[in-house]
Amino acid sequence: MSKIEIACFNPESAMIAFENGADRIELCDGLSEGGTTPDIDTARTLREKINIPIFVMIRPRGGDFTYSDAEFEQMKDELSQLKALQVDGFVFGILDENDEVNIEQNKALVELANPLSCAFHRAFDRAKDLEISLEKVIDCGFKTILTSGQKPNVSEGKENLKKLVELSNGRIEILVGGGLRSTNIEEIREFTKAGYFHSSAITDGGAFANPAEVVALKSK
Repeated sequence: MSKIEIACFNPESAMIAFENGADRIELCDGLSEGGTTPDIDTARTLREKINIPIFVMIRPRGGDFTYSDAEFEQMKDELSQLKALQVDGFVFGILDENDEVNIEQNKALVELANPLSCAFHRAFDRAKDLEISLEKVIDCGFKTILTSGQKPNVSEGKENLKKLVELSNGRIEILVGGGLRSTNIEEIREFTKAGYFHSSAITDGGAFANPAEVVALKSK
């Protein structure tokens, strides 16, 4: 049975996703930046209202995925604070200055999050070499990779997504996202044979998830 994760950039979207059948919520802030760490109080309030899994993004800013020592310390501090709220997992991804997976820093955050699950976000789509990056992310201890197949969107990346599902061979979950909508999810699912899908369910260019789109994604 396929599952749907909704990327929620505000509390309103999180409640819409929860009330309309989402299987998991990716909670973040910074819609215009592609997602940043959400406010601690927002996460606390939603945790009290929502009983489906909430994965929280740990990302100090928009832009690239190579962080200064101070930014890395900030990521560790925020992860620790959010872990205390009984969230279900974390979403992050760190690359080095050569756009390769930063094994040392990612492993440190995965260990800090333990026993909670961690997903490597679309920094993967900026990383060099699909197959080598896949193995590095697995070695770091991540349980999930959110990816559009290292292309601008899932439709363009479907060949790579199919390849990732095959290469991962059940060792890590390939979470398909990036331009995913109810209008293309059936085609992408059939082609890639992936089982978990990710969308903001925003259909009007605004900031909030569309309840009908969440239902449509789930139904397909």
